[in-house]
Amino acid sequence: MEYTLVRDMKPGLKNINLQFVVLDVGQGSITKDGHKVRTCKIADKTGSINLSVWDEPGNYLNPGDICKLSKGYASVWKGCLTLYTGKGGEIQKIGEFCMSFSEIPNLSDPNPEYAPQMAKRS
Repeated sequence: MEYTLVRDMKPGLKNINLQFVVLDVGQGSITKDGHKVRTCKIADKTGSINLSVWDEPGNYLNPGDICKLSKGYASVWKGCLTLYTGKGGEIQKIGEFCMSFSEIPNLSDPNPEYAPQMAKRS
């Protein structure tokens, strides 16, 4: 399996396969539909990005977990590039703590270039 690098993420990218380490797992929030959504900060050797994890899989992710994502996609949420698991995709834990990574650049930092994409959604 060929992996996409974090530095190569851009809005609209689909069928992303990524190997990463979990840096931080947010508390999460509940949607109107009753889904629990957690935002995790993840990284590989080329940078970091936020990963939005819905429902039960978010309960199992912990900082230091090394995982692989299959069939993900990148989209803009509130002006920030965010990674999601697509339909039929999954996150699988493959190890712990032994992966070199870089938090810089953080592709989920707010980016004014994404403003036009946010306007299309409104």
